Amino acid sequence: MSIVSYLVKRFLRFDKEQPFIFLSALLAFSGIALGVMVLIIAMALMNGFDKEFKKKLTVMNYPLTIQPKFYGTVDTALVERLREQFPDLFFSPYVTSAVLSRSGDQMEGGYLFGVDFAHEAKVNRILAEGLADGIPEGFEVMVGKTLKEQFMLREGEKLTYIFTQMEPGGLALTPKIKRFVAVSTFDSGLSAYDKGFSYTPIQSLQKILGIPENLYDGIHIHSEHPEADIERVAAALPDTVSIRGWWEDNGNFFAALEMEKMSLFIVLMLIILIAAINIISSLLMTVMNRRSEIALLISLGASKHEVKKIFLILGIVIGVLGIVTGTVLGLLGTWILGTFEIISLPADVYPTSTLPLDLSLIDFFSIIIGAFFIVLLSSWYPAKKASEVDVLTVLRNE
Repeated sequence: MSIVSYLVKRFLRFDKEQPFIFLSALLAFSGIALGVMVLIIAMALMNGFDKEFKKKLTVMNYPLTIQPKFYGTVDTALVERLREQFPDLFFSPYVTSAVLSRSGDQMEGGYLFGVDFAHEAKVNRILAEGLADGIPEGFEVMVGKTLKEQFMLREGEKLTYIFTQMEPGGLALTPKIKRFVAVSTFDSGLSAYDKGFSYTPIQSLQKILGIPENLYDGIHIHSEHPEADIERVAAALPDTVSIRGWWEDNGNFFAALEMEKMSLFIVLMLIILIAAINIISSLLMTVMNRRSEIALLISLGASKHEVKKIFLILGIVIGVLGIVTGTVLGLLGTWILGTFEIISLPADVYPTSTLPLDLSLIDFFSIIIGAFFIVLLSSWYPAKKASEVDVLTVLRNE
């Protein structure tokens, strides 16, 4: 056994004469373990919520959407050409209007979409699930779960929609009003969409708005890889229309989430940094307490490099044990929170009622490497001070 490994093991033992040194090392170990555990769980939560929001927004905002420019149109010929040119994608033309939905004395603003439910079901899986209750026909409508609960609608009950489009009425212009029968419900998990979106057959809405049957307000597109497909679809479009991805409408939201995640990572990493200060104090106290032994070792032939290595390894051992313990506890906590419904979230606020947890490899290794780097820096200074002990001065005083 080398002198380095022997002394590291000896210094790690509990010293009855200097219990505060061991206590300081124990606090450093506990703080690092706690910091790593909290970081792992927090990053898993942030990633989980990020993916859940993306999943919901991708469906309700649609991966890709084609819309006419101010001088262009979207017609049946364009839809058929795109379906023929891109058989791997699903296209669903739609018309839409801003509306006020009213039931009794209650009113709510939103959008009414006119769609072909056979094609829209291939683009929007949330809507496809809602069609199990019934497919709207004629002047029937599919409403969101939140709106249905807010208005206390029953299946088959009528819901009045007030359109922004005006029509002559006596001596003044009045908004168009039409009553629809609520026959089915969709549940996206996001109350803003469940409250603001409704769906009706495209022919019915075209008739109300006076839009020809071959013209549309846009085309919803389903794509598994929208970031890649947007380029090739855009290349096939005429200059009269444009295409946008769902992320372009939600860029600020996800930029804020990313900033929040980075801020949380930095703040929680400070827990590890504070714990690492205990490593510095513990090692410095050990150096001060063992000055005579260090001087004696050097005088007997031990090199300053070996002395420095002893305290460097001593700090790394304390830190690495804390990192390993924190990693195990963090992964265990992530598994427990993800497996058992210990915490329930309000479904009308969050996209899921259970805690979504998803720890990425990048975040995991960033936590481990960052914590190890802090431990290494914390161990280096006390080790350096130990190697600079003045042998003659210490032995003369002894």
